[in-house]
Parts: sequence; structure tokens; C-alpha cells
Amino acid sequence: MKNNNRKITTPQSLNAYIKSICDIMRRSGRTGALQYVPELTWMLFLRILDEREQKEEEAAKALSVPFRPSLEYPYRWQDWASPNGKKRIELQQGTLGAFMSFVNGELIPYLRNLKNKPGATSRQKVISEVFSSTERTYIDTERNLLDILDKIDALSVERVDETHMFPISQVYEGLLQKMGEKNNDGGQFFTPREVIRVMVKVINPEIGETVYDPCCGTGGFLAQAYQHMKGKVKTATDMKTLKTRTFYGREKENLVYPIALANLVLQGIDEPHIWHGNTLTGLEVYGGLFSGAPPQFDVILTNPPFGGKEGKDAQTQFFYKTSSTQVLFLQHVIDSLKRGGRCGIVMDEGVLFRTNENAFVQTKRKLLNECNLWCIVSLPPKVFVNAGAASKTNLLFFTKGKSTEEIWYYDLSDLNITKKQPLTIQHFDEFFRLLPERGASERSWRVKRKEIEAKNYDLKAVNPNRKEKEDKRTPDELISIIESQAEQIKKSIKTLRGK
Repeated sequence: MKNNNRKITTPQSLNAYIKSICDIMRRSGRTGALQYVPELTWMLFLRILDEREQKEEEAAKALSVPFRPSLEYPYRWQDWASPNGKKRIELQQGTLGAFMSFVNGELIPYLRNLKNKPGATSRQKVISEVFSSTERTYIDTERNLLDILDKIDALSVERVDETHMFPISQVYEGLLQKMGEKNNDGGQFFTPREVIRVMVKVINPEIGETVYDPCCGTGGFLAQAYQHMKGKVKTATDMKTLKTRTFYGREKENLVYPIALANLVLQGIDEPHIWHGNTLTGLEVYGGLFSGAPPQFDVILTNPPFGGKEGKDAQTQFFYKTSSTQVLFLQHVIDSLKRGGRCGIVMDEGVLFRTNENAFVQTKRKLLNECNLWCIVSLPPKVFVNAGAASKTNLLFFTKGKSTEEIWYYDLSDLNITKKQPLTIQHFDEFFRLLPERGASERSWRVKRKEIEAKNYDLKAVNPNRKEKEDKRTPDELISIIESQAEQIKKSIKTLRGK
């Protein structure tokens, strides 16, 4: 392979390199991101796991302490996937198709079943669950598969110069975003990264606090919380707490759950405690990674699905019954917060202003009675346009334990957000400046509890400071504009008829 050892020093060169891997996958029959990202996920995961375990083994040797790898010969990446791997050479020198038979008939079944081994470690359980939706590789030929493996093998930490660029995990997140584009139906589990960064910065989780996302998708909130908290680590104990006893989530989608696990491990979280199943019905697929999770959490960061509808099996679990997924999730979030716990949640505008359904009103009353809802940010209409959703959304921030007396609102709804001009953290500069004092501005104001009660718990942001642009054109001017456009339309119709 040419240029296999050239150092990758920029985000652009790493993006291009990962794209070249995806190109081989696409020509191998994995055409859309929803097909090739899951396949790339388990390969990248095994590659980085192998490198991590080799480093851990070296560190253990230096300290003269025993080390037990999660995988042993011939199932380690270095054995079967690396160009110089003993098992790979043996298979390639064997009968035609032996390599593909090993991957599909031996490797993947072994990895899927790892969690059932007596005394399986938490990391072995994670490996097993990353393969929970993988029955075989769908790459069409052995040659294409080997080309992909060679390219991934070359992605070593030594080769990727992380001092000058984002780590592989950041590029991987770019791939996850692709799953939410081009009508892939992936928007349901992709929240724009800048929105997540803002929410994590506002909530500001500390070392020793537990962080939970009840519908974690690909793990974006948990990954960003980890990156934020990493800067607060002062001791080896802090780091161990952060990597093993901090992050908890739930996800029901079979395709997405293993990607969330792999994403969090790629980020550096050794033990992501993700429960596989339906949060709202309680129906569990696999809960092995969630065992020992606390009943309530210090921090919740989440974006429940917009506009979802739930049946009776979900509704029976909740005090205020409704088919609205977001309203049920809001009840779940309030109940899952510890006293003094903080939450940042994305909420569809409909939940805020609807007062015509009992469960909506009662859930909002529960929120204001049990929590201090101290801030609502009204986002622009097209923030989720890249994720395939046009819903108007808000960010709600609250602390459990004291009731709400006053809400501070901040309004960004007038910004024109497009695919090419997305919302960025710079749009929040004034917000962060005003936040400590809940200051007043053209974009911010306060509303007392009694005003909200008088409106039957309508929480929608209505900016009293907004200066509406006045149309100062005269009736004559408007008429002449209409007439000139009518003339233009007539000419166009005439031209078309002539054709």
C-alpha cells in the first residue's frame, strides 16, 4: 500500500483518509451511511481497542503487575486484521475464501458471545454489545475487505498527529452526522454538536457526579460531557471515576445502541453504562452494562425524539398519561433527577405552548412544582435542519428540589439558520455573559410564576423587547410592485405557450 506511513497532520487529511475507507465500503455494496457507518464502527472499535490494550500491557509490565487482555489469539486485531498478523497470513495462504469464512463463521460469533463467558469483564461485555447487531460482514469481496482492514490498520495513534488536529473520535462524529443527513432517517438520533456544547457548558458537570441520557442515540451528550469534565481531572482516582463510574444512558434502536457504545469507548470512556431497551415501557433487551446504576442521577443531558407517539404499554408507566413521547420523557427525567440534580433538555415548542391536553399541563405543573426551571432558550426554527427535522425547539435548564418562582428567557428565534450557516457557540456569547445575573437585554427577560399559571402553564417564549420591522411602503408602491410582477408572469406564460 502506498504512503501507508505518511503522517496525518490535519483534520482535512484525516477526513479524506476516512472518506477513502468509506468509498471502498460504498463500492462494496454498503451504499448509504446507515449501512457503512455500523460496519466501519466495529472495525475502528477493534483497531483502537487493540492499540489501547497493547499500551496497557506495556504499562503493566513496567510496573510488574499482571495484565489480562480482553481478547486473545486469534481474535485480536493484530492477529487477524493486521497485514503482518499471524492468523491473517495463515488464512490468506490457505484455501480460497478462508479469510471471509473466519470473519463470518468464527470471529464475529465469538465476539458476540463474549459477554456470556464465565467471569466476563465489563470491557468484554462492551465488546460483545458493540457486535449485538452484527451477524456478519456485508463487504462483498475478500479483496475489498482486506483493503479496508489495511487502511484502518494504518490509523495508529503514532501516525495520526493529534497535537495538530481533532482525534479520530471527532472525525467519527462527523460520520455519525452523515447518518442524519440526506433523508437517512438518522436525525432522530443526531443533535447538532454546537447545541450539545452549549448545554454541557451551562450545566457544567463536575468530577464525581453521574451523567445520564435516557435516549442517548449515538452518545453525543455523554461524549461531550466527558470531554468537558476531562479538564477537571486532578488525580488518578478522578480519572478512574470519570472513565468507569460517571456515564449512564439508555437506547432502544438496535442499530444505534452498538454505535453509542463504540463512540464512547473511542472517546476514552472505559465503562459506558448503556442500557439497551425501551426507556418508556421498561422493556429490556440487554441491561448487563447498566447493573449497579444509581436510581437517580446528578446531571441529565438529553434530546427526546420530536413528535413521537407512544402506545398504552408506555403510558401505563406514567402518572400523567399521553401518547406524546416528549411529555413522557419529561416526566421520566424529573423522576430520574436527584434532589439538587441539574438538567438540560431539548424540547419541541409544541410541548411548551400546548394547554389543551391535560397531561401536557399537569407535566408542566409537575416540572414547576418539583424543579426550579431557571432558564428557557428559544432556538431558531431550523437548528435541526441538518438532522432532517424542521421542528422549532427550546432548551430548558432546571434544578430539582425547589419550585420555580421565575423563569429567565433568552431569545435566538430571529436568527436565520441554514445548512450552510448552522448555529454556532458564538451565537451564545451574550447569553453566557448575561446568564450569571439573568440579565435583561433585547433578547432576554424574566417571567413570574403567577403569569405562567394565569396562562395555564403556557411556557412559550414571547419576547416583549422584540422590535418588529415596520413595512413603510405606501399602498401605491405595493400596487405598482404587484402590477410589475403580474406583467412579468404574463410574459412568462406567453413564452411557455409559444414553446
